[in-house]
Amino acid sequence: MILYVRFRLAPALETGGVEAALPALLGLAEDISPVVQALPPDAALIDVQGAERYFERDAAQLAALLRVRALAHCGVDCAIGAGPSPMLARMAAREAVPGTTLVVTDDETAGFLADKPVAALDGVGTATARTLCAYGLDCVGRVAEAPLAVLQRIVGAKAGRELWERARGIDRTTVVPNAAARSIAAERAFNRDELDPVRHRTALLSIAEELGLRMRAEGQVCRSLTLTVRYADRSTTTRARTLREPTAHSAALTGVAYRIHESLGLQRARVRSLSLRAEDLTPVERAARQLTFDPADERARRIEAVADRARAKFGPRAVVPGSLAA
Repeated sequence: MILYVRFRLAPALETGGVEAALPALLGLAEDISPVVQALPPDAALIDVQGAERYFERDAAQLAALLRVRALAHCGVDCAIGAGPSPMLARMAAREAVPGTTLVVTDDETAGFLADKPVAALDGVGTATARTLCAYGLDCVGRVAEAPLAVLQRIVGAKAGRELWERARGIDRTTVVPNAAARSIAAERAFNRDELDPVRHRTALLSIAEELGLRMRAEGQVCRSLTLTVRYADRSTTTRARTLREPTAHSAALTGVAYRIHESLGLQRARVRSLSLRAEDLTPVERAARQLTFDPADERARRIEAVADRARAKFGPRAVVPGSLAA
């Protein structure tokens, strides 16, 4: 069985955050099983097949042991999903509340997946889900019943086969110990619980500029962006969006961040902090960019390149957007 663990800050722990405690939490997980893959900022995958035999305990019992240790040593609670594959473990973890474990066995896989919206499957973004829904394939059960050839005509040969397999609970990914980090994140905390959407947007602009600069300096681009909003009551909302093309262009990242923020409808929400995570990083030389005839876009990219050289020489605050300089 595979465990997908979402770590959540316990109410008694006010500072530091889960990301700061993640190395210690991974150490606790490795005491149970050596096959642990970190998923910053607040999650991990753990293959406990060997641990089940060694400790003579099932996945739910091992999950309970990890939860007690995480709370005792780090002040962090866990919501844990257990399943025969990483995909099923992740989906189970989304439905588990902190302090609980949701286990999905092989026999329960079809029933567990049947009524889920198609967007719940790995690799199905907003555009793909919209296309599938237009054909009446709005839930995983209907996708699983559709002929493979039909899915391949709708979304393409490779994507169609992957979709067909995932709808049947087939996941060929594995837990990769010590996997290289494939994401970077930045956060902005407000001095007080913030209601002003203008302040929210200013914070998002600042974060997107930071992430873009870091990726360009490391020669990387990202394929998706995740926004996490932390509220005054310590609850959080997380939304992710796949980019139209891999990019490290700050303007593109900012636009996506704004659209995710607007989709949440936070007009009266008291926001304590905002964080963005650029995910699925890949070297820039392996990514393709759609050529454009828009002179404004090309000019913005040239200006960005000049600004990056100035920042490298004089520091990151040498060139900043006007709204951040005020």
